[in-house]
Amino acid sequence: MIVLLLPTYNEELSIPALLPKIAKVFRQQNTPFKIIAANDGSTDSTAQLLDEYVKTLPLQVVTHKINRGLGETSRDLFEAAAELCSPEDIIIRMDCDHTHDPEHIPAMIAKLREGYDVVIASRFQPGGGQKGVGLYRGFISCCANLFMKVVFPIRGVRDYSCGFRAYRASVVQEAIRIYGNDFIQLKGLGFTGTLEKLIKLKLLGARFTEIPFVLRYDQKLSASKMVSSITTLGYFVMAILYYWPWGGWRAARAKPKTR
Repeated sequence: MIVLLLPTYNEELSIPALLPKIAKVFRQQNTPFKIIAANDGSTDSTAQLLDEYVKTLPLQVVTHKINRGLGETSRDLFEAAAELCSPEDIIIRMDCDHTHDPEHIPAMIAKLREGYDVVIASRFQPGGGQKGVGLYRGFISCCANLFMKVVFPIRGVRDYSCGFRAYRASVVQEAIRIYGNDFIQLKGLGFTGTLEKLIKLKLLGARFTEIPFVLRYDQKLSASKMVSSITTLGYFVMAILYYWPWGGWRAARAKPKTR
């Protein structure tokens, strides 16, 4: 089974465009699937739309009555998936703003079946890219990824900040068992948790690869939720936690898995 995770906040325009595409991809692959959407305190009609799709899709909804941010929303989604999945299942996390095209999912699944633990949809692989991203935002994104590559080198990874990823369920389950609530520790620092999950899985010995992917920012139907200053602060805090010589993440890391 494949469990697809969708963090949602005020996505009333995106949901009707995205959910049918997701269902079409899985049905064409003849693949059993379940969608878990977390409504993070939306103030538009997101909740009502999700309730309607529950009637026609294998959809489970996690509800936050107030907006808690992407970090806590991702934590709840991954914990729900870990409880639901068998170790051989697959967990996919993608954005709900229609910038991530589900057509890439079959290629991600194929890479997992080659033996990788995490597959990233990467803008920086040959054939990848981004559309509709302004020059300033594109420059900031490239600089941020360069910073991450230097500070947190991970073999096989070029795109550190894209949240469109596929995970072997057993790896996520092990990470939650070992790290507990600290699998996503920096929950209040914007989109920092997107990088933090990679770092924690690296410390467990996970194997990474990427597929080329085009970020379709030109299809985005909702306002951006990212606060760049908070997320940037989170990256620097993470660097300190990772390299801190007295009990930092590297020093306290669990032993790599044996296979």
